[in-house]
Amino acid sequence: MRSPSAARGEAVRQRLLAAAAELIPERGWTAVSTRVLAERAGVTPSVVHYHFSSVQAVLVEAVLGAMRAVAGELGPALGAAATADEVVDAMVTAVEQYTGTDPMSLLFVEGYLAATRDDTLRAGIAAVLADLKSVIGARFRQCGVADPEGTAAVLGAAIDGLVMHRAVAPDDAPAGAAAVLRRLV
Repeated sequence: MRSPSAARGEAVRQRLLAAAAELIPERGWTAVSTRVLAERAGVTPSVVHYHFSSVQAVLVEAVLGAMRAVAGELGPALGAAATADEVVDAMVTAVEQYTGTDPMSLLFVEGYLAATRDDTLRAGIAAVLADLKSVIGARFRQCGVADPEGTAAVLGAAIDGLVMHRAVAPDDAPAGAAAVLRRLV
């Protein structure tokens, strides 16, 4: 059984992570300071450093947690897919809610950009992508797709790219993206 103080500490930690996940898309990675983060979470700045070694550590954990959650939501949809076309459709459907300018899209874009300068974040994102590629690849293997892991990696990158392009050219988003991707698979 957890002590009340441990439960309170975990609640504060979760508030800090949630605040970071809100602030990154709002302000950009580099504009999230200890003071801003503490204020959003409703704690004093010293509490941030009690729970995390740095603001960077909070941001990394917040982004990786969000990425794991989104990737985890894809599993059930893929489990229901019986064909490679249905796998593609499930993936496209899963990202339809992301406009490229919504908070989650911006959180991911900021995370990808920050990963170019942070080895820990880069490794964490690579692990999330590898796990996702493994899940998608397993479904493609069951569907008889040649090079299932390679196909999963390219499909995942293509879908990420489609979401990112929506941010800068929303009118150019191909309505038939799923049909094009199905032909590629």
